[in-house]
Amino acid sequence: MFGFGEKVAGYEIRVFNEREVRAAAGIVFLFAFIAFMNGFLTGNNAPTKLMVSVFLLDFFIRLFINPKYAPSMVVGRWIVNNQTPEYVGAPQKMWAWGFGFFLAALMFYLVVLNDIRGPVNILTCALCLGLLFFEAVFGICAGCKVYHAFHQGGAKHCPGHSCDLTKKKASIQSLNFAQKTIFTLSILALFYLVLGDIVYLLITG
Repeated sequence: MFGFGEKVAGYEIRVFNEREVRAAAGIVFLFAFIAFMNGFLTGNNAPTKLMVSVFLLDFFIRLFINPKYAPSMVVGRWIVNNQTPEYVGAPQKMWAWGFGFFLAALMFYLVVLNDIRGPVNILTCALCLGLLFFEAVFGICAGCKVYHAFHQGGAKHCPGHSCDLTKKKASIQSLNFAQKTIFTLSILALFYLVLGDIVYLLITG
């Protein structure tokens, strides 16, 4: 019942299925983003308070009971259960989720217990959303990177061997001149259009 990580043959430490972890991050991000935007646009903080409470409970179960019983992890496992698992070391996830639990507890104190509205809870919520987004979409676990930097021996079994900074990139991972040029021109065009709209609004009042 209680534990952190799964024992898998061939791995010397406990691990998680990275696909399941990323799915869970995406699920939490989706509902958190909806609740945050609803509160930001309408001023109704009830959905945000509910989401913060669920977020805190989810991470409490992950850290202090067993991650496989956390609601988001259960749904994540169910969604990706037909995909081949990709394993990631459990120790770095404990570090990362510990930081997530701290942010959730801070949000619970600010939003649920004290109904505080302002830059502090907006920035805290934005940080949570950013971390969830990067994990779900790009497979980048910021907390795992911190763990790798400060723990002797570093993190083990990182997705895509991302902890190995000495490995050579494959040719398919490199950006050629045309790709860089198109990207740069796209950003400049977007900046030009946005700046043009701002100038127009300033002139027309």
